[in-house]
Amino acid sequence: MAGSGQVKVHFNDAFFDEILNSAGVRAMTRGAAEKALGVARANAPVDTGAYRDGLEVKAVQHAHRTTFMVVGTDAKTMLVESRTGNLRKALKAAKT
Repeated sequence: MAGSGQVKVHFNDAFFDEILNSAGVRAMTRGAAEKALGVARANAPVDTGAYRDGLEVKAVQHAHRTTFMVVGTDAKTMLVESRTGNLRKALKAAKT
């Protein structure tokens, strides 16, 4: 119960579930991840190419929506990221 001077808000979860899982929102969020992936691949350091080729977009299902992440599948991804920050830089560049 809201106290004096406080506002209590109830969200319609079904409404937000419908919007956040709509094809348009999913396409927009996947598009943003794909843009970041393109930047990450373009700027990836290349020794054998395994790191660059192991970068991909992964869908992650949450309670009320699906998000998309750029992930690395190569065994040395964490090492490369710790030295270069390639994915961090790619996400920052993609949002502009």
